[in-house]
This record gives sequence, structure tokens and C-alpha cells, in this order.
Amino acid sequence: MTGDDSGATSRGADTGGDAVAVPTGDPASDPAGTGADPAGSDDIGDIGDNGASDDSGDSADSSDDAEHAENADSADSGEDGDNDSNDSNDNNIAVKLEQLILGADRRYTPFQAARSAGVSMDLAARFWRAMGFADIGQVKALTEADVLALRRLAGLVEAGLLSEAMAVQVARSTGQTTARLADWQIDSFLEGLTEPQDSGLTRTEITYPLVELLLPELEEFLVYVWRRQLAAATGRVVQAQDDAEMVDRRLAVGFADLVGFTRLTRRLEEEELGELVEAFETTAADLVAAHGGRLIKTLGDEVLFSADDAGVAAEIGLRLIETMTHDETMPELRVGIAFGTVTTRMGDVFGTTVNLASRLTSIAPKDTVLVDEAFAEELGRTGEAPVSEADAAAAEKAAQEGTGSPPPPYRFALQPMWQRPVRGLGVVEPWLLTRRG
Repeated sequence: MTGDDSGATSRGADTGGDAVAVPTGDPASDPAGTGADPAGSDDIGDIGDNGASDDSGDSADSSDDAEHAENADSADSGEDGDNDSNDSNDNNIAVKLEQLILGADRRYTPFQAARSAGVSMDLAARFWRAMGFADIGQVKALTEADVLALRRLAGLVEAGLLSEAMAVQVARSTGQTTARLADWQIDSFLEGLTEPQDSGLTRTEITYPLVELLLPELEEFLVYVWRRQLAAATGRVVQAQDDAEMVDRRLAVGFADLVGFTRLTRRLEEEELGELVEAFETTAADLVAAHGGRLIKTLGDEVLFSADDAGVAAEIGLRLIETMTHDETMPELRVGIAFGTVTTRMGDVFGTTVNLASRLTSIAPKDTVLVDEAFAEELGRTGEAPVSEADAAAAEKAAQEGTGSPPPPYRFALQPMWQRPVRGLGVVEPWLLTRRG
């Protein structure tokens, strides 16, 4: 559903807000790097629950023993014991899963990790927060891999390859992207594969051997896809005409929005709604990629895409409408596309062109594609569509009579719509985009 705020800026990227609890803390409160937490354990998050805190284990065990002793004579003590045993078993498996995925035990406090990596605590905290990790005081929660990551980022800054601000951006963009990827894999992928096949095993118990088998394969695949995407992005930058175009580029930007999605959320069951959104996002992503565009992001009932070429964007917009129209399970769709200067940052797009595409989507009739005047002119300039059907008809007639050259083989048709004021953008003249039949 297209919002009223300013384009992509109103659609915040997923920051991976509840990512794994990790670092900071004031080194002054722990000058020796002992790992003691002077502020207490309230900000530790789930580390104590996972049994990873060295300081809380004995007291937790003695407390549990006392509680079990008090409940020994109660009628339901057996049931309570079973629940405690299950909880303990789940916690043990959670710790083992973390060790398997991270490849090392927790052994450093944030201060100790920063000192070992040779960076200031302040810079380490900035890196960790940028990656999406929560503050945890001075608990031993970090591994050798955390130290190595700090050392690498700091090394890039020291070598002059990245400024400190750029290194923080690298940490933030990587953290945001991988946080969403990890959530998707756990929620959508592992959940389906870990359905218990044996009533004697829990999903948690099945997850460990499954992750053990999948982890190296998924890691290699992730690196492969990243390299392919990096090669494509680098190619686009190299082809830019000048340095300014690398940041502020002329692009076609489009939104595709499901009509009546809010009503659907009230009518459909959660599972049905989830399946519909997944089908829409999958179809849109496949179409955008297949025709040479780039999917910027998905927002449930809406997708944002871009293309270097107006003809490519026009084909994507029309294909989305045609595909969804032939799917009886899908609601109607509307698409808005604008062409102009776009600021790209951390994989997202910003600017007036993005805002205009969003507004065009919100006023587009069902199952139609609306474009702005600049987009229509770009299609005319590249010979993809006649800006004036009358001029195109005259050219065709002249060619038939032998008094003129035949017009280009136009793929698209453009029909001007009524001018209208658009909030924040003044008066715009939308154009209806169709195939030339």
C-alpha cells in the first residue's frame, strides 16, 4: 500500500533491530578487562538464559536445586521437573547451536575484544552498533571471530582504504542485509524443514544436525551470490559517464502496489495472507530480474524496482500487470514509474523521482501503469513509444505513400491523462502506458 510520505524515504529499510546481543560498555568501569559488569545484568539480554555467563551459573544452579527440593513433596512435582528438564535441554541445545554457527566459544568482554583487536572501545562500539548488535555491558559474550572482524575493519581504516565513516557504513549495510537474510532463513526455510518427523524429538533437537549439514553449503552459496552481485554493481559504476553519476544517476524508478491490501488483512487468515504476500513478492522479484531491472526492496503489499533504461522499466511494469491479472488468487495491481535523477545509497534510492513514482502509484487506476512526463519523453527519445499518436499516424501514412521514412517499430503507447496537483510536487501530468497493439 503506497504511503503518503516521501517515496523510499518513507519506507524504512529493515535494520535487523533485534539482532544478536553484543557489545559495548565503558572501559573505565572495567579497566582490567575482567569481565565484571558493574551495572548489573539487566542489560545482558538473553545471555544469562543461554547459560553463557560465567558469573551467574553457580547461583542459578543452587537456586534451581532449592526450588526442586521445596517442590519434592508436591503432587505436581514430577510435571515441574519435566518442564525444568526440557527448558534446560533447550538452553543447552541453543548454546551448542551458537557455538556451531559462530565456530568458537564466548571468551571476551567487549573491552577485552577491543583491546585484543587494537582499537578503541568507542570505535568498537560504533562498529558493533552499526552491525545491529545490542549493548550488553561487559559480559564475556564475544569470540575470536568478533576480534578478527574488528581488526579487519580497523585495518582498512589504518591502511587508508576506507575512512572511519565509510567503515561504519560497511558495517551497517552488511548488518542490515544479513540480519534480514538470517531472519528469513530461520522463519521461512528452517521452520519448514525442522517439522518433527519423530514424536520423540523436538524441533530444537532436529535443528542442530540440520544446521550442521546446511551451514557450510549456505555459507559458500552466500559468498557466490555476493560476488555475482558485486560484479554486476561494479559494472554499472564503471559504465557511469562521470563520477557524479555514480551517486546521482538518471534512472527509471517504479512502485507496484496491491490494491485493497488493508481489506485483505481483515478477511484472510494469517497463513493465507502470508502465502499471498510471498507469491506476490516472488513473482515481482522474478519478473524484475528477468527483464533487466533491479529489485530495490519489498514491503509486503508493494515492491520498489529500478532500471537504467526506460524501455526496460516499461516492460517490467506492464508484465507485472499482465501476470497478476491472469492470476485469480491475486488482487488488482497498480504501477507508477518516474524517470530522472536518483540518489542511491546503501542499496536504496531517494529523491524527487522516487517520490513522484510513489505518488503516481497512489493515483493509478486498477491494473494500469502511470508514468510521468519525463518518462514519456525518454521513451520517445529512445524510439520506444511515440509521444504523439497523431504524429506517429502521420509518419506511417507518409511512409505508405512513399513521401517519408517509416517510424520506428514502437513497442509502447502513451496517452496523456488530466493534469492534477500532487502533494509536495505541484501539478503533474500523468501518462497512461500501454502496449502498442
